Amino acid sequence: MNVDAPTAGAVVTLTRPQVLRLQQAIALSTVVFPFLGAILAGVLWFRNGIGAVEITSLIAMYLVCMLGVTVGLHRLFAHRSFKTGRAMQALLAVAGSMAAQGPVLFWVSTHRRHHQHSDREGDPHSPNLHGDGLKGTARGLWFAHIGWMFDGNLADVGHYAKDVLRDRMLLRIHQSYLLWVFLGLLLPALAGGLLTGTCEGAFLAFLWGGLVRVFLVNHASWCVGSVCHRFGTRPFATQDRSANNYTVAVLAFGEGLQNNHHAFPASYRHAMHWWQPDLSAWVICLMKYIGLAWELRAPSAQDIHNARAR
Repeated sequence: MNVDAPTAGAVVTLTRPQVLRLQQAIALSTVVFPFLGAILAGVLWFRNGIGAVEITSLIAMYLVCMLGVTVGLHRLFAHRSFKTGRAMQALLAVAGSMAAQGPVLFWVSTHRRHHQHSDREGDPHSPNLHGDGLKGTARGLWFAHIGWMFDGNLADVGHYAKDVLRDRMLLRIHQSYLLWVFLGLLLPALAGGLLTGTCEGAFLAFLWGGLVRVFLVNHASWCVGSVCHRFGTRPFATQDRSANNYTVAVLAFGEGLQNNHHAFPASYRHAMHWWQPDLSAWVICLMKYIGLAWELRAPSAQDIHNARAR
C-alpha cells in the first residue's frame, strides 16, 4: 500500500514499511531530543538561574501548541465539536503540528481509532491490555505513554480520517508537518534574539520555548492516554477505563477529564461543572463570543443526568 509521507514540500509516495520506519524515526527524535534539551535546561537553571526570556518563551509556546492540540487537532478536527472559518482552521492545524505529536492525518486517525476501540483490542495506546499486577500495570503505562509510537500499528487514514484526507488545505498542512515542527523551534529563538539582541537570548528561548516546551506539552498530552485510563474518578459509566484526573486536566487544558470526554466525545467542553479545569473550552467560548466559532456541540443537562444514572 502506498501512503503519502508527512514530509515538507512536494508529496512523496512511500511504501508502508518506509512510512513505518519514518514514523518511528520521527517519534524517536520527538522523545529523545526534547528530553536532552530539558536536562540541559535544568543544568543551566541550577547553575545560572532562570530569567524572563526562558519563562516567557516557555509559557507563550506552551499555550500556542497545547491549544493547537486540544482545540484544533482534538476537538475541532477529530471530533468536529464546533465550526470555525478556514483561516482559523489553518492556524489551529499549524499550531497543533508545531506541538510535534504527529501530522494532522496521523493524529486524527489515531484518536478516532482509540475511541472506537477504547481499552479493547484495537486501541492503539491503551494501558489496560498488558497484564495484571504491578508488572502489567507498569508495562501498560509505558506502552500507552510512549511505547505505542514505536509499535508500527498505524491507523488507516482512509478509514478513520476521510474528511481530513479530502480537505486540500489540511492535507497540505499534513504533508508539511516537519516544516511546522521546525517553525515551532525557530519562532521562540527568533523572538528571543530580537528581544535581547544576543545569541544567548536566542539560544535560551530556543531551549525553553522549543525543546523544553515540546517535552512538557507532549508528556502532559501523553498522560491523557496513559494516566487518565488508569487513575482518577469515573462519574459516568463508559465502556472503558477512562477517568477524570484533575492534575492532567490542568496541565493539558481540560484533556485530563477523560471520563467526561468518553461519555460525551462530541462535546466541545470536557468539563461538566464550572469548577472543573478545562481551559480549552473557555477558549472555544471566547472564540464564539468574538465570532470565530459557532455550532458548539455539548450535552444537555438531561443527557448528563441520564448518563450519570446509567
